[in-house]
Amino acid sequence: MKRILLAAAFLSLASLAWRYEQSVAAATPAAPRFEVDPFWPKPLPNHWVVGAIIGVAVDSRDHVWIVHRAGSLEAKEQYATMKPPASNCCAAAPPILEFNAAGDLVGSWGGPGKGYDWPVSGHGIDVDHQGNVWLGGNGRGQQAAALAHNEDRMADAGPVHDSMLLKFNTAGKLLLQIGQPNLSKGSNDTRNLRLPAESIVDPKTNELYVADGYGNRRVAVFDAATGAYKRHWGAYGNKPDDTQLPAYDPAAPLPQQFRTPVHCVALASDDLLYVCDRTNNRIQVFRKDGTYVKEKVIEKNTRGDGAVFDIAFSRDAEQKFLYVADGSNMKIHILRRDTLEELTTFGDGGRQPGQFYAVHSLATDSKGNLYTTETYRGQRLQKFLYKGLAPVTRRDQGPPWPR
Repeated sequence: MKRILLAAAFLSLASLAWRYEQSVAAATPAAPRFEVDPFWPKPLPNHWVVGAIIGVAVDSRDHVWIVHRAGSLEAKEQYATMKPPASNCCAAAPPILEFNAAGDLVGSWGGPGKGYDWPVSGHGIDVDHQGNVWLGGNGRGQQAAALAHNEDRMADAGPVHDSMLLKFNTAGKLLLQIGQPNLSKGSNDTRNLRLPAESIVDPKTNELYVADGYGNRRVAVFDAATGAYKRHWGAYGNKPDDTQLPAYDPAAPLPQQFRTPVHCVALASDDLLYVCDRTNNRIQVFRKDGTYVKEKVIEKNTRGDGAVFDIAFSRDAEQKFLYVADGSNMKIHILRRDTLEELTTFGDGGRQPGQFYAVHSLATDSKGNLYTTETYRGQRLQKFLYKGLAPVTRRDQGPPWPR
């Protein structure tokens, strides 16, 4: 009889413990979990190396596209191109590189050509729903090429050259150029851009949204087929004002204008547009007509380069999660998209797989995997494998090394 009572008591305690664990699990938020793939992508051919990688996009075939700056490479990284060659290695890869899902390089092109104005300092890449490749730039003059490793010095680098956005097919043939070099008249110019950082095309309307960007303080919208101007707006939906803002102060009220650079635009499936106000350390959310919805501050005390470099969405139907590249604090923030509540972060400063040196751009593929690029001396493309949802056990996970 005692054994029966003991067994019953044990089962009762076990049941209570199980219910307690389930209640704790239900109360613990879940977030996407990732593991770095240290063997992706595969080595480049031809002794090619890449400079600062300042854009990444994933197309409908899950091919990964990047744009990098050959001008940011050191002399010793280009020994093979010296006359005479100083060694067998290395040489700058073409600016635009395309990888398949396995990590093989399957396409490469880019650079100055007839009929268009190639950026002095390329910045941002997008592949739209029709397979067109869009490229911006933030170079001010020819001397800016020598400063391409340091985005913050662009503001003092001379005349504004990159006042345009380029549209190519996947083989590198020019389809459209919006704007002309050296003609920008500021944030309310309807014909030219001014150092555009990133763009995205709305597949529902074929409208092009531009984070415009390093010289202007606005989101600008154009017809993606013709390049015709549609509309533009600044922070909180205000008319943009190019008056120089004082240095960022974490204790001061947030300014009513964007601070340069306006670094990214990301359009969700529910038609909300997310904008990176990078050095104000905030995300602002708008409707497509420019109506302000809400904002979120990330790492408020971050100075210098800012904390909001780029945004990507999770690939579930509701796009429940928001991924934010933080190039100053060297991590990826994971937020709930509906409330903008931060759930967790991963990554850390360093050069090993799963760490970052100035993480700059983000993109996700159809399987939910995440791709990141690094600027400055980071010069790296990394893949993080999606491993499903997991309970959040700590705010900062550190490098997501394979288990």
